[in-house]
Parts: sequence; structure tokens; C-alpha cells
Amino acid sequence: MRTGSKKTTPYAVAEFFAGIGLARIGLESADNTSFRVVWANDFDEGKARTYKDHFQSDSSAHYQLADIRDVAKDIDRFSVPRDIALAWASFPCTDLSLAGGREGLRGKSSVTFWHFTDVLDSLGTHKPPVVTLENVNGFATSHGGRDIKVAIRKLNKLGYCVDVLTLDARRFVPQSRPRLFLVASDHEVAEKDDRRDTEIRPAWLDNVLDDPDLYTQRALLPSPPALLSGGWSDIVDNDAAPGVEWWDEARTEKFKSELSNVQRERVEKLRQKERVEYRTAYRRTRNGKPAWEIRADDIAGCLRTARGGSSKQAVVRIQKGVPLRVRWMTASEYAKLMGAGDYKLPANRNQAIMGFGDAVCVDAVKWLTENYLGPLISRRSKQIEVAQNALPAATNESLGVPAAKEERAAGLPLQSAPDDETRRRILVAQRV
Repeated sequence: MRTGSKKTTPYAVAEFFAGIGLARIGLESADNTSFRVVWANDFDEGKARTYKDHFQSDSSAHYQLADIRDVAKDIDRFSVPRDIALAWASFPCTDLSLAGGREGLRGKSSVTFWHFTDVLDSLGTHKPPVVTLENVNGFATSHGGRDIKVAIRKLNKLGYCVDVLTLDARRFVPQSRPRLFLVASDHEVAEKDDRRDTEIRPAWLDNVLDDPDLYTQRALLPSPPALLSGGWSDIVDNDAAPGVEWWDEARTEKFKSELSNVQRERVEKLRQKERVEYRTAYRRTRNGKPAWEIRADDIAGCLRTARGGSSKQAVVRIQKGVPLRVRWMTASEYAKLMGAGDYKLPANRNQAIMGFGDAVCVDAVKWLTENYLGPLISRRSKQIEVAQNALPAATNESLGVPAAKEERAAGLPLQSAPDDETRRRILVAQRV
């Protein structure tokens, strides 16, 4: 689906649940297309500070520090932009993830999805032609798939056709971080994929995408890069880097005492290698007792926020003839594992980990933008230009469409109505 050259005038984006802005970096760094986040929102003060420190020049004006519930009640008060090209929403995953309570869209955090759709509803005919939602893979299976179907049905009622795909950050960085992306568009894609059980749409998504009561589609996209088999050891911070604090002997011995026989054998096997090996480890509870589990591969586990000891990821240094060394992962390593190695880190380590731990991988967003979102919106923009050029200037103005196309180049006016088939599919979704 990837086509075209770099657009000179950026498409405008609103980033909901923006956190520290990693989606923005991915969108704005994409090749062969051009996006600019003109408005962002989150309610976490620490993340807002981190965001503003990194995006220094323009962030204060457009970052709205507010609860999405309040934003939904009064979009004008919070300056929610109209006629933008894309709305991005990485809504909280706590109630949908394996680490959370799996309460689904009724959970305290994930219920924010409904407030986000209230914002879209309030925008009326000025809502964006494309909306992208990002969450954990568990969203697709939460409550037997009912949660995602309810979400898609809501997007259908708002006039969107929805595509669903999964993309693992491990295709770009040495971190296992599979995530689900819902791409909702007010128009159907030009090329559709009739294949099943692919890399980005495995068989477990068929339950959603093949549901006749939902208005969905599968865009034909190129295969993403292969999953990395290693690379974590290559990006580990050296001992002189800020935040590198190896544990003392007593703490290291306690760590070793909480390794199972399987874990000890893993360490000994790695110790036989000639090069220094680095692995990541999480602290779990097994049979009511604390236990450390070290990954067998040279890939970091999925990064999380710093809420409790089990959420923190440790770094284990294994070398032949040298005692085992252990420490916590640094903020810099978190950033590199999220594809944001150049990010301006906050002084407070926990603040950094909170920001990166529930963010989206920059490279995953960039790939999605280059291969899907950019071409999708570009095609939509060209369709509108053709329609506008076919009408006299006076008719355009009477419809509220400016005669000069560049006046709305940052966004996309939504003047063209859906065709009969699109109307039929939307009505089917609304009746369910």
C-alpha cells in the first residue's frame, strides 16, 4: 500500500492519551509522508513534563493536561482541533492486559475509550477521516472478543470501517512487545487482503474481522521485518553510563537464591560462552514464593511501568570466570528499547520508566505510518481534491469548502458522503 513521496504540507494529527509523545515521534519521523501533531492530551503531570521538556518549542501551547472525561464534556474549552487528518489514541491498557485485571472496557482505565469516542461524536462532520487506536493484544480476546467487537461497533456507528492488525516491537528493536492496532477509516481501502493467518493478522483475529455484523476490512500491506533473534546485549549501557548501579554482593546472592534449577542451568549454559552475555529478568511469584526468571534469548521482556517490584526489569551480566552481576534497567535502556534512544530523559528515573513503560514503540508507529496511514490519508486527500476541482468555486464555498486547497492542507475536510454500500454496512452495524 506504500506509495508516493514526502508531502510538503503536513497532515494534522491529534494525539489522545499522548503520554510522553512516542507516537508523535513515530508519526513525524516517517518517510514518504508528512504528519504533524498539532494537539495532544493526557492527564498525567509527570508525563506532561517529560513531553514538554523533550518537544520544547511548541509543546506548551498544544499539550492539554486534562482528564479525557472533561475533554469529552467540552471540546471547545480544551481546543480540540477540527478537520484534522488523523486522531491517534493509545488508550490505557491496564484492564485489557495479562498484567491487569482483565476487566475489559468497563474497567476503570479502559473505560476511557468511550470518552474518546464521545469526543469524536462531538466533532460531528469535522471528525477526522482516519482514527488509529493502539492497545495490547489482549484487547482482541478480552471477554471472548466481545470488548473489541463492541468498540468496533461504536466506530461503525460513527461512520468508520475498521481494520485490525498486530505488530510486535521485536520486529524493530530487541524487545518483545506485541501490540494491537485498529485503523478506522471513513472510506474503504483501495487494495484489500483476502489472505488469512498472516504475520500481521493471525488466525485469532478472524473472529473479529470475519464477523458479518461488523463493518471491517483488511488492507493489503507489505510484510513487516522479521522478528529479531537478538540485539539486547548490543545496546546495554556501559558501566560509566548514568543510572548503572550494580547490586552489592548480599543483594546479588539473594537474587541467585530465588532462581529455580532451570534458571540456574540457564545461567551456567550462558556462562560457557566466550563473550559477555546480558539477559533481562522479571521477579514473579511461583507457588507463593518470589522467583526470578531470566529470559533465555538476547531479547528484553515487555517493558512495563514502575508500579511494584514485579513490574521492574533487571539486567543480568553473565561472563565466563566472573561472578554474576545484577542491576535494574536504566532509563536510557528503556528509551533505546522503545526506539527513542535520542529522547531527552527526565532526571527522575521512575518518571522516565513510567513514561516509557506504557508507551508505544516509535518504530512500530513509523512502519504503520509509512505503509498504511500515510498512503490511506493521501488517497483520501486526493479524492477530495478531485471532487472539489469538479465543482465551481461558488459551490465549494457554499458547502463550506475553501476554494484554495492549501487553506486546509493541514487537515482534511469531510464533505463527501459514503456510497450506498458503505451506508448499508454502517446500518447493519448500527442495528446490532
